[in-house]
Amino acid sequence: MDYGERRIGVAMSDLFGWTAQGLEVIDRKIVADPMARIAGLIKEYEVESIVVGLPKNMNGTVGPSGENCIAFAETLKQTLSLPVRLWDERLTTVSAERTLLEADVSRAKRKLVIDKMAAAILLQSYLDSISK
Repeated sequence: MDYGERRIGVAMSDLFGWTAQGLEVIDRKIVADPMARIAGLIKEYEVESIVVGLPKNMNGTVGPSGENCIAFAETLKQTLSLPVRLWDERLTTVSAERTLLEADVSRAKRKLVIDKMAAAILLQSYLDSISK
C-alpha cells in the first residue's frame, strides 16, 4: 500500500509472489471507511501479509509522512491481525509519474492511477528483494 493523507494506493501480487499489479486507489474523501474497504479487499483476495510504503527522506531519516505511515501500519496490524511490513518507498511516486509522463498520460488520468502505480512499484521492489 502507498499510504497518503488523501489516497491509499493498493497493489497485489500474484499467487506466487512474483509480480505486483496495481489494484485500486482508495480516496478517503469518497470512501467513508477506508479500513473497511481494506478489510474487504483482504478477504476477497485472501491476503496473507501487507506491505506499506515508508517514505523516508533522502538521507534515510523518517519525517512526518513516514510517522503517519508507521501509525497506519500499526493500525492495520492491530485491526486485521496480519503481518505488516514497512518498505522504503523513496522515489516510487516519482518513478510512477515519470512512467506515466513517458506514456503521454494526461494529468487528469495520471491523478487517478498514480497512487496504485506507486503501490505496485514499491510492492515489486519488496517482492524482488525477498526472492533473492
